[in-house]
Amino acid sequence: MPLLEPDPEALRPGTAREPAPDRVTDRSATGTPEPLRAELTALLGADKVLWKISDLVRYASDASPYRFLPRVVLVPEDIDDISAILSYAHGKGREVVFRAAGTSLNGQAQGEDILVDVRRHWTGIEVLDDGARARIRPGTTVLRANTTLARYGRLLGPDPASAIACTVGGVVANNASGMTAGTTRNSYRTLASLTFVLPSGTVVDTADPAADEELARAEPDLCAGLLALKAEIEADEELTARIRAKYAIKNTNGYRLDAFLDGATPVQLLRGLMVGSEGTFGFISETVFDTLPLDRRVTSALLFFPSLTAAAAAVPRFNEAGAIAVEVMDGNTLRASVSVKGVPADWAALPRETAALLVEFRAPDEAGQEAFEEAAAEVMRGLDLVVPAASVTNAFTRDAGTIAGYWKARKAFVTAVGGSRPSGTTLITEDFAVPPDRLADACEALLELQSRHGFDAAVAGHAAHGNLHFLLAFDAALPADVERYDAFMQEFCALVVDRFDGSLKAEHATGRNIAPFLEREWGQRATELMWRTKQVIDPKGVLAPRIVLDRDPRAHLRGLKTIPKVEAVADPCIECGFCEPTCPSEDLTTTPRQRIVLRREMMRQADGSPVEAGLLDAYGYDAVDTCAGDSTCKLACPVGIDTGAMMKGFRHRRHTPREERIAALTAKNFRVVEASARLAVAAGDAIGKRGGDRLLASVTRLARRAVRPDLVPEWLPQLPGSAARELPRTTRAGASAVYYPACVNRVFAGPEAGPGGTPALSLAEAVVAVSERAGKPVWIPEDVAGTCCATIWHSKGYDAGNRVMADRIVEAAWGWTAGGTLPLVVDASSCTLGIAEEVVPYLSEDNRELHRELTVVDSLVWAAGELLPELTVFERTGSAVLHPTCSMEHLGDVEQLRVLAEACAEEVTVPDGAGCCAFAGDRGMLHKELTDTATAKEAAEVNYRDYDAYLSANRMCEIGMERATGHPYRSALIELERATRPPSR
Repeated sequence: MPLLEPDPEALRPGTAREPAPDRVTDRSATGTPEPLRAELTALLGADKVLWKISDLVRYASDASPYRFLPRVVLVPEDIDDISAILSYAHGKGREVVFRAAGTSLNGQAQGEDILVDVRRHWTGIEVLDDGARARIRPGTTVLRANTTLARYGRLLGPDPASAIACTVGGVVANNASGMTAGTTRNSYRTLASLTFVLPSGTVVDTADPAADEELARAEPDLCAGLLALKAEIEADEELTARIRAKYAIKNTNGYRLDAFLDGATPVQLLRGLMVGSEGTFGFISETVFDTLPLDRRVTSALLFFPSLTAAAAAVPRFNEAGAIAVEVMDGNTLRASVSVKGVPADWAALPRETAALLVEFRAPDEAGQEAFEEAAAEVMRGLDLVVPAASVTNAFTRDAGTIAGYWKARKAFVTAVGGSRPSGTTLITEDFAVPPDRLADACEALLELQSRHGFDAAVAGHAAHGNLHFLLAFDAALPADVERYDAFMQEFCALVVDRFDGSLKAEHATGRNIAPFLEREWGQRATELMWRTKQVIDPKGVLAPRIVLDRDPRAHLRGLKTIPKVEAVADPCIECGFCEPTCPSEDLTTTPRQRIVLRREMMRQADGSPVEAGLLDAYGYDAVDTCAGDSTCKLACPVGIDTGAMMKGFRHRRHTPREERIAALTAKNFRVVEASARLAVAAGDAIGKRGGDRLLASVTRLARRAVRPDLVPEWLPQLPGSAARELPRTTRAGASAVYYPACVNRVFAGPEAGPGGTPALSLAEAVVAVSERAGKPVWIPEDVAGTCCATIWHSKGYDAGNRVMADRIVEAAWGWTAGGTLPLVVDASSCTLGIAEEVVPYLSEDNRELHRELTVVDSLVWAAGELLPELTVFERTGSAVLHPTCSMEHLGDVEQLRVLAEACAEEVTVPDGAGCCAFAGDRGMLHKELTDTATAKEAAEVNYRDYDAYLSANRMCEIGMERATGHPYRSALIELERATRPPSR
């Protein structure tokens, strides 16, 4: 054991608590039981079997109100693995559930036996026919697919609000649609073909001309059974008419019986049935979509009405005018959305009865856009709108920023409203549809029902398609609250079916909470046909039992999860999973959602229980150590939950008083530490150049084992040499800005050579030169040595050291800038973020006043806004690929990086898979496996071709990307200096 190994007990919840009724029981504390674990390890390999109690718990929750603990979690890499898993389940009488993003709202991604992660190894998109079609693997997010398709002026038809996180496989399996898909642009209508694995292990590619012949040979009983069901349905005229009527509006409740009417052969029938089957008929391993035009001329408005029913009454008029989207939000939704960055603060005081419509028109050209705007203006003349807040304009706009803000507020419905629910309550998200011309009546009836059952619910939805969503919050630990929810559901289902002949699930799929009410909507005849279809395709009931079909009338009350209170920063989390695709450790250990899920399970446990002990033992590395601390989860979360901040807090809790004192001492004596670090880097570089990289790596690995991996960095061959001791000479007189070279650029050298092997300037030399060239000279203070942005201490949770350096840098910057009269230009984006924002909570009150007077500017912003307009570009390179850092995302500087690159290169590319590299200062040297997994997808994309320049704007991120790709990354400012350097005469 390392000498300074942290004590897991430091993370034990310190609150007095009673064990929760839904806690994981002690008999599960050892994880996956034998012989299940051994058999699956022998079948797949140890790296594909997750068996620890912490693994099982983190996969037990999804975005739904349910929680079921799997017996084991498997991570297959290919179809062979899938077939092996299904064969094993058949032979052993076990059950299998597939899970991709876990964003489903009804428990579809949860299993009680074998849970299979089909996200990690199942990503990728191939554009076909110049964008007219796309072959997409099931673990690819909708956002990632659309980002690639946008280059071709195309997009997918389904557009769920969770596009940032939900995967294409999940969208197809649920027939999720979204804001614009309706009944014509969803997966059922836009899928060209798909490849799937049946429960028996048979693989079917519906695009293969020989697919029916091969299926008949492999599965004769299945083919015969499907054709018999088709004949039976088609012979029943009343049933046929009923099926057609049910799908005239949005409907994802039960299996798609219209597949029997639309398909002629068994393969065609399966192609339709797989859509919306929720993983109960097979595993979708690949999809081919017919894509749709991306109409880029957009006009939108957010219109406010005195009531929800008044807003609903206006919907048909906008539909007739050609709006592609008409979204409704009630007063509760609008008020809750103020927690979303960018939403006007005065919405918090909106009257409860207020409602709004988000109306959007899209056209391919100016003429089409003008025609839509004229039609919209005509509709507006007949509306009774209100102005309940000063920010309300009730006007159509083409401004992209304003429109993006409207959609951000709308798409945050579940998370923003859920995040504002009372602490400790479970969130239920329901979704139904009625004929669009009955929407106003449905709104009124729903509000009355909610009020009568004591729910202060929020309502939003795709009003254009008669599709409403609403949320209910209750305490699942209280039997009376559970019964209140049940009573509401019984009346709700009767209301939707009997009064409106609507769909109990319009786009979220049946799931566990509507399965008991399936027959209530479809009737006995159609429901029995669904049971028989399941029997034909999955006769042994291996796949996802109880998720679509369940005869237990109280199944919707089974497995409801309690939500124990956790740390304040994470307590609003509804476990939606929007944060996961941005997380650097997603494919290594845990995600932000899983870190919170694990913490909540600790709070459910009795103090000192075996389960709590197992969770604490794993949490240190899986959650705390391998969190990059980049806080990109905060950007992805609609309510801004910063799980990275929570992990930094846990790092602080693990520190001993002695460690805190030492950290504070390094801050107080940082001038010596900085010089020592530079000497150590120089020595390491000298040894490495003499073939000693292996020796240095071995020595540091031994030191890490002896002391603690989270304290001793590992030597990496990609580390550059040391920076020059002396910074470029500058003068304060006439300076346009104070230039602050970050400590990382004072310790590590820049790239050794530029394009063609030309000598490269250091970053400091480049900034000074290019600023002088633009007529905006900068001044480097003589006493920058010994100062830092404090991120070194902040990222590790050393609060005392953080306070020391935060105060020092602000006091120094205030003096350098003459009380804030000059801007402070910082040459590393993470350091800009540190000085501009992250130091603030650690400053003394006096220094907070000084900080308010500072103008901290990232060097990218300085160069793009102040220097570039004054410069002449003499030599552009051919192509450049960019790595936007997570700090740039926080600062909003990514566009400035692109602007600089486009000035220096003919072609500029930002990889679709670009994300946080997780080098995170020195974390890439403390846990290089974190950077390896975080950069894998981006590196593969970068290395698909060669570029002339590899650019970023943070030295440690550049080192991380060089390690990942093998290409020398350098600052965009060094490239700008080269491109604008006058040719030698």
